[in-house]
Amino acid sequence: MSGKNERPIIIKRKKVVGGGGHHGGAWKVAYADFVTAMMAFFMLMWLLNATTEQQRKGIADYFSPTLPISRISGGGEGMFGGDSIFTQETLAQSGTGPNAAGGSAQAAAEVAMLREIEDILMGRGGEAMLSDTALRHVVTRLTDEGLTIEIFSLPDAPIFMGDALIPQPETKNLIEMVARVSSIITNPVAIAAHVSARPIVRTGSPAWDISSGRASTVRRTLEGGGLDPQRVVRVTGHADRSPFTEPPNAPRNERIEITILRRFPGSPR
Repeated sequence: MSGKNERPIIIKRKKVVGGGGHHGGAWKVAYADFVTAMMAFFMLMWLLNATTEQQRKGIADYFSPTLPISRISGGGEGMFGGDSIFTQETLAQSGTGPNAAGGSAQAAAEVAMLREIEDILMGRGGEAMLSDTALRHVVTRLTDEGLTIEIFSLPDAPIFMGDALIPQPETKNLIEMVARVSSIITNPVAIAAHVSARPIVRTGSPAWDISSGRASTVRRTLEGGGLDPQRVVRVTGHADRSPFTEPPNAPRNERIEITILRRFPGSPR
């Protein structure tokens, strides 16, 4: 009898949905990607500001392919810029091909030889080949083009006789000395001559003829001192258009420049 009055037992099961629907954890992944991208951006901006052009080139080469794969960086036609992606003949302009290491070694050796010429001429680390009187007319500088040896006039000691094309005896000795020292390398040579401005402007200014004639005189003197004529690739007269200092008629602006050119323009100074 009592069993008829008992209520049935009802069991409720609550369905639990995890993740909170659209408020799940996916936004965390997106936010982490955003933060990473911002960090990379700021690091890139810092590198651009804190590095030199040469250092940026090195960083770019590090992430570049080691084999040339386009016509821009290869030496021939076709997809791979050469006959084969494995050939040693395909030279990459970016310096990242198979021969890059060899090119770097040659460039370093070239710079060492140019510096040796500079040291010998200026008497650094040994007996000077030039007298103190001669050395005061000479400055040298190693640039992207090569080693430039500049011989210039002083207020009390011009390097040429007036407006003539004949160099002073000391100037001639300097040029011949440059020819002898530069014989330890076979790089091409460029010659340039400059004159200081004349105080009076004359019709048909002779500055161009004088500078061109002096540049040719330097070429002949170098060849007479032992320089192979085939090494001379450029002889230029600049007249008075590129003064070294002010005023334009200063004696310092009268100068000649003998540049031993690099064969590897991208090599470090």
